[in-house]
Amino acid sequence: MTKIEHANITVPCIDEAIAFLAIVAPDFVVRRDVTPPGSYRWAHMGNDEFYFALQAPHLDADPQPARKTYKNYGVNHLALIVDDIAAIEQKLVEAGYERSIPTSEERFRKRLYFFDKAGFEWELVEYLSDRPEEKFLYE
Repeated sequence: MTKIEHANITVPCIDEAIAFLAIVAPDFVVRRDVTPPGSYRWAHMGNDEFYFALQAPHLDADPQPARKTYKNYGVNHLALIVDDIAAIEQKLVEAGYERSIPTSEERFRKRLYFFDKAGFEWELVEYLSDRPEEKFLYE
C-alpha cells in the first residue's frame, strides 16, 4: 500500500505552524528544529508514521503572500484524520483560528475546514466507520 510519508511546506512562521499542528494533531511531536549556520530554519513535526517538514523561505527568497485556494494552481488543502473532531474544533475556535467552508452532515464521517495563521486550509476528518465502503461514501 502506498502512503504519504511527509509533506514539505514553506511557511512564514514555523512557530505558528507548530502551534496549529499541536492542536489538530496532538500525537505529533517536533522531531527536529534547526537553523544551520548561514541557512534557513526548518523543523520536522510528526508521529511514527508521518510528518510535516516545515521550512522558512530560503535566505535569498522573496516570499509572496499565500495564494488563493481553489482559484490558483497548487494545493488547496491538506487533510488529516483525527480522533475527536469536536474537541479539536473547540480548541481551534478558542485559539482564534478561522473556519473555512461549511460541510454537510454525513453518516459515516465528520469533516471541518480551518485556516491556519499563514492562510493554509486544513480539512479535518473523523471517520465513524472502519468499513471502506462507508468511510468513502460520497452522499
